[in-house]
Amino acid sequence: MSKRKSAKYKLDRRMGENIWGRPNSPVNKRSYGPGQHGQRRKGKMSDFGLQLRAKQKLKGYYGDVTEKQFKRTYQEAARIKGDTGQNLIGLLEQRLDMVVYRAKFAPTIFAARQLVSHGHITVNGTKCNIASRRVVVGDVIGLGAKAKDMALVIEAQSLPEREIPDYVAPDGTDKVTFTRVPKLDEVPYPVAMEPNLIVEFYSR
Repeated sequence: MSKRKSAKYKLDRRMGENIWGRPNSPVNKRSYGPGQHGQRRKGKMSDFGLQLRAKQKLKGYYGDVTEKQFKRTYQEAARIKGDTGQNLIGLLEQRLDMVVYRAKFAPTIFAARQLVSHGHITVNGTKCNIASRRVVVGDVIGLGAKAKDMALVIEAQSLPEREIPDYVAPDGTDKVTFTRVPKLDEVPYPVAMEPNLIVEFYSR
């Protein structure tokens, strides 16, 4: 299981954007970068810098998956027919922890990963504790019996700042069906993601 070792909101401040759209992000108070030089005037970023930043932002949004996992996902996206950037987004949205997050079973992607790894999520009625498992169209993702009454889950379902997207169809309050692989413009990112720059980064 990938584990984020540093405070997750440091990524928000480094990027200067509220990556997850959360109300308690430090960017809402301080839009400049961290550290003693954070308020220094920024110079023009190189093409490589822009590409690296786009990769870090997307990778961080999905719970800071490891570089090895992310690159492997990119390589798989490149092998699929069609636009590599769109394919990359589709594959990332098919991760089980992301579907749990999209279904509003957890307040953050990090909490979603924890729910999965602790065995509180089922796929087609069978318990699954692999956060990176690839969900396919038609799969039914549900909450385990104990998870339905967890404060974390109840909090997530009442969050006003995000909605369940169209490609995740709810069935009551404890089940969803993954109906289709989304395109970039269907994914409810709080900030602009640029998978085309990631394609350029790995194509160097």
